[in-house]
This record gives sequence, structure tokens and C-alpha cells, in this order.
Amino acid sequence: MIADFRALANHFIANLTPYQPGKPIEELERELGITSSIKLASNENPLGASQKALQAAQYALQKAHIYPDGNCYELKKNLSTFLSVTAENLTIGNGSENILELIVKAYLHQEDSAVVSQYAFLTIPIILKSYGIKINMAPEKNWKTDVKAMLNAIDEKTRVLFLVNPNNPTGTYTNKKDFITLLENIPPHILIVVDEAYFEYSTQEDYPDALGYLSHYSNLIVTRTFSKAYGLAGLRLGYAISSPEIADILNRARLPFNVNSIAASAAIAALTDQNHVKKSIQLNQQGMIQLIEGLKNLQLDYIPSICNFLTIDVGNGETIYQKLLREGIIVRPLKAYGMPRHIRVTISTAEQNERFLQTISTIR
Repeated sequence: MIADFRALANHFIANLTPYQPGKPIEELERELGITSSIKLASNENPLGASQKALQAAQYALQKAHIYPDGNCYELKKNLSTFLSVTAENLTIGNGSENILELIVKAYLHQEDSAVVSQYAFLTIPIILKSYGIKINMAPEKNWKTDVKAMLNAIDEKTRVLFLVNPNNPTGTYTNKKDFITLLENIPPHILIVVDEAYFEYSTQEDYPDALGYLSHYSNLIVTRTFSKAYGLAGLRLGYAISSPEIADILNRARLPFNVNSIAASAAIAALTDQNHVKKSIQLNQQGMIQLIEGLKNLQLDYIPSICNFLTIDVGNGETIYQKLLREGIIVRPLKAYGMPRHIRVTISTAEQNERFLQTISTIR
């Protein structure tokens, strides 16, 4: 007799729909027997990592047999100087998703609820569901987070509110005025988690750098990542900035050695190479102009974005996704987000951007 291991599992996990990341290039080429594919699905940095970061990672490999510093002392030291905070304000994780899960693990019980905007980063509701947390979904307006709807979604059991700013997958953002409205109207016992994975790409004057509000709002947690502008997505390193009291709790919830020494060394070196970050942002700005002009010529609607991607209305996202795959171009269909008409396309090099535009013009 074989046991029913699905029935034996935690029912929150057994009934969960797993997160589907962007299809790997190797998988696509293996399946279709093609070459020269490009991936525009996961908002990765087309310039890759800084040479300084790569050299530091290679050096760290020589000590791969030794456990990493579980407290990430050197990384915290460098990050605290770079951000003008103390090391006690920091929590380091295996990608910012690890930090988000630590927050849920540390501060939410099954009888609690959390507030999330309608089209927020899909990993957040997946984490919440895996812990059996009730999700209060706030509807959006014109693909933008509606602060009033977020506040209205708070109930007596709400303990955490998640704001993705700028937002993935829409690319829109909450401005300073609305952000302050949110901060000032949330009770102090409710944590405000601001996911700023795309912070470095945000150059608008009315974009609120959440870190600047940390000293006035003790219930604020800011999460960031080295995956995007720093080009270290494959090494998985994210971090949170919060009050020392919250950081202490998150670090208690963190498993030992959750950050490997190669990722930590590369991140330290990446911080010293801000010219690489600037080049990444400049390339993104140029690519944004190129894609927008191309989409206008093709009369394709898109959601205005301040990130390193554009979300495009193609009528049937899954159909266009499959057609692009056969042409060796991987994008992200958004049916899982409740956006079946859309695909999300990473802004890449001029050559890859042009290849996408030329291809979609022929397959529509």
C-alpha cells in the first residue's frame, strides 16, 4: 500500500499553485532544437554583473569548503556605510523573497490577515498562502496601487501591509503624496513592507525613497535586492532595512548560513562599482525609448513603466508567448496575475529589443 503523500502534506502547501519563473534558455533550445534564443522574461540585467563582482566571486570560490559568516559582518558593514544606516538595521537574505518570507514567518499567525495590492508581485501572495494567511486584496486603478483601497482593506486582524514600489509586473509606482498618506494612516502595530526591487531604476522626482522615512515610522520595512541593477540574480542576495527591533526578530527567524560566501563577496564588490549600475540604468533608459517608439509604431498598448521592463497588451498573452517561444524569444505571459491580455518584456540591449519588435510585428 502506498501512502497518499499529498493528503499527508500541509494542506496550505498541497493546494498551492507554485510560482512559475521565466523559462530558461537551455530548456527552450532543448525542447525546440533551436539556438540563439534570448530571454526577456525575468527582468535580468543585460550587462550582467560588474567585473569587480565577478572577480570577488571567483576569489571567494577558493574558500568554498568553509562555511560563510552567518552574520554577514563584512556585507553589513559595507551596506550600512553605503546606505547611511547601522548594521543593526539590516537583515540579509537569499534574495529579497527570502526576506519577505522571514517577515511572514516572524510576524503573522494563521488567524491574521495581510493587505496586498491587486497586481503585486506574485511571490508575496504565494508566501502568504503557504502559511495559511488571509489575503485582503486591494483593487487597483489604471494598473496603479490605490492607496485608499489599501487602507480600506485593513481589518482588525491585519498585521502586515505589502507595497511593491515600483510594482512588478505593471511597472507603475506610488508617488510621495500617496506614500505619505499610507504611512500616516496605518496603525503603528501594522508592519508596512515596501518591496523596492526596482528602486535603482526609479528616477522620477515624486518617487518616494522609502529609506528616507525609516526614522519617522518604526513599523516600516524596506526590502531591496542585488538581482536587478547589480546583475547578481543568479547568486540570490537581498536585504531589508528596518528598525533594530524588527531586524532583531527577522534575524532570529533567519536560518544559519542563509547567504553563501560567494554571493556576499560579490555584493560587497558590486557596491564599489556604481559606474556599472549607472551604465545599467542608462542602457535601460535608452532601451525604454526604443521599445516605446517601436510599440507605438505597431499600435500596441503598454503600461507606462519606470522599471526595466514593459507590460504590453497583445490581446492574448499566452498565444503570443507561445509564438515568440517558437521564434526563440522568451517573454513572460501574465495570466497568473489575472492579466491574460498582457506579456511582460524585459528591456535589454538595442539588438535584442529590435529582435523582439521585429518578431512581434510578424506574428501578431
